[in-house]
Amino acid sequence: MTVKFTILGCGYSLGVPRIDGSFGQCNPYNKKNYRTRCSALIRSKNINILIDTSPDIKLQLIKNKIKSINKIFYTHPHADQIHGINDLRLFYLKQQKPIPVYADKNTRSHLLSSFKYCFKNVSEYPPTLKMHNLKKVHKFKDVKDNISIKSISVKHGKINSLCYIINQKCAYASDINKIYKKDLNHFFNLKYFIVDCLRYKHHYSHFNLSDVLNLIKIIKPKKTILTNLNHEMDYSSLKKKLPKNVEPAYDGLSFLI
Repeated sequence: MTVKFTILGCGYSLGVPRIDGSFGQCNPYNKKNYRTRCSALIRSKNINILIDTSPDIKLQLIKNKIKSINKIFYTHPHADQIHGINDLRLFYLKQQKPIPVYADKNTRSHLLSSFKYCFKNVSEYPPTLKMHNLKKVHKFKDVKDNISIKSISVKHGKINSLCYIINQKCAYASDINKIYKKDLNHFFNLKYFIVDCLRYKHHYSHFNLSDVLNLIKIIKPKKTILTNLNHEMDYSSLKKKLPKNVEPAYDGLSFLI
């Protein structure tokens, strides 16, 4: 088995539809417009690596028939990326050992303070997760597959978020409004570029469509997939505006790296 990447959720912080039932400009009759909050999965034969635990992580994992999680990588500490963390307790109960978690300093601090009970003995319940320092590159070996995960800090408004580059082929940057010039070289020769594209208009902490299209003219990935889409970004209407090597994400979109 080769390494498989799945976009578990591709919606912005409020999801589509929003809590009031509104789809905005998205056609409710197109299933690809139903968007849960951003999370992703890297999968080989015996390893399941989760990127972020969105508030929708339970339903995302059920829908994709994921029975175990071996490691978790976080991009940043915003609620739409971390607030499904408690649902991972079941995997601890099944595996009988804490799940390794990897995050940068800012996210690590937030997780350890806001969800202390997940990492420390604070009651009669044992910790379900174990925090690890984030290396520049993590390497994991499965039976026939090697997985490398490189972390690159990118600008996300007033904070940094992490972009993860898997096996030098697939970059996942779900929350971003700038790649720092010193790191641009990491983004050339990509097979897949999954990237934040919140809306059509400018936003101070997210790429919009023109930002993404300008960037990919420079880094030239073979395939670009737009994620973190809001309620204005109707799947079919957006797809018609895109070059042939660019497409909107949808929940459950999978491909081999």
